[in-house]
Amino acid sequence: MMPRRLAALFLAALGFVGIVNAPVAASDTAFSPSVGQICRAQTREAEKRHRLPKFVLSAISLAESGRWHPTQRRSYPWPWTVTSGAGSHYYADKAAAIAAVRVLQARGVRNIDVGCMQVNLHFHPDAFADLSEAFDPAANADYAATFLKKLFRTSRSWNRAIGRYHSATPHRAEGYLRRVNGLWRGERVQDAQLRREAVKAAYRQREEARQAARRGSSRHADG
Repeated sequence: MMPRRLAALFLAALGFVGIVNAPVAASDTAFSPSVGQICRAQTREAEKRHRLPKFVLSAISLAESGRWHPTQRRSYPWPWTVTSGAGSHYYADKAAAIAAVRVLQARGVRNIDVGCMQVNLHFHPDAFADLSEAFDPAANADYAATFLKKLFRTSRSWNRAIGRYHSATPHRAEGYLRRVNGLWRGERVQDAQLRREAVKAAYRQREEARQAARRGSSRHADG
């Protein structure tokens, strides 16, 4: 990745990275939940690498690029999301997303959010070497983690850092913070449920193994 200048981070703090959870446009691709797991895996890795609070990036990615799955009744962060203005589009793959950004840029559009974390290409001009890196989920999440940690160091508050990830304007930041905190709670609840299910599954496997061993011992004794 290219060096990240302090000036770019400051400009980003004054700007915004748009919330993306709008309805899918008719031209957008069919939903594949497995693609939605890509962002989740990379945000978790970035959280660990940068020592961020657990699931904070995951919650932000849901607020930024969350795509609603009507059958599963839940949202997944989408790595090939492009937003400019009010509209958000979810593309089938990286190549399609890059092509969409190039079309916008050719029209003179500069305020464009990209990827899992919807990093704004105008306010973060030095975040990525090129569009290919911008849409790389690992690079996108890593830059967002670096930026969020920078905001935390200057604000000394994770709540303020989360709000400023979106905007330095107080009322915009407050609304965004409420949304992310709700998603963050949901991520923690889901993780706790998965852990409980894993413990129950492990217990069932042990019990089944014990029962099988007893049946084997009983057959051996009868023989």
